[in-house]
Amino acid sequence: MAAISDSSNPYPEELPEPTAPPDLEKASPAAGSGATAGDGGSAVVTSVVRRWRREDLLVKSALLLHGVACLFSLVSFTLMASNKHGDWKNFDHYEEYRYIVAISVLGFLYSLGQVARQVHLLNGGTDPVPGTASRFVDFVGDQVIAYLLISALSAAIPRTNQMREGADNIFTDASAASISMAFFAFLAFAFSALISGFKLSKQTYV
Repeated sequence: MAAISDSSNPYPEELPEPTAPPDLEKASPAAGSGATAGDGGSAVVTSVVRRWRREDLLVKSALLLHGVACLFSLVSFTLMASNKHGDWKNFDHYEEYRYIVAISVLGFLYSLGQVARQVHLLNGGTDPVPGTASRFVDFVGDQVIAYLLISALSAAIPRTNQMREGADNIFTDASAASISMAFFAFLAFAFSALISGFKLSKQTYV
């Protein structure tokens, strides 16, 4: 009897399972998780460093603006307080000029206190105002002083313009110079209020 050919066998032997090449093996989960954790830690450190740099820049900007406001407020009330030339040419005869002197003194004292406080902070000292309330106090203080200064300017400018129509002399010139210095102080307080508002909006309560 003829031998049956192997090709007629309906159940051929099973072939061995193919093995994946070594270069296609998957990376171990431990290696992947380590890389992810490292990237996350680096991102956190970068974020913290950026925040520190931003806060340092804001503190230095506020210090500069309060220093400028302190200087202009001092010059403003000094010019007006010394503006006494006899008869009607005395500043204390006019309520508007007394008002601008009072607000300039207030702005000088407030900005001087802020300068001392911010220099103390930059030198590593502790803030006398609690951290949560300090930004709110800065924002309100800058806003109030800026508002009072623009109010005093609004009262003093028409009076000075009226006087200069009749007589332009050393009294009206000194009054105009004092008003100009108070206006520059107002600008410094206004920009400082913007910085204080930005810091307040970034306040975290965690």
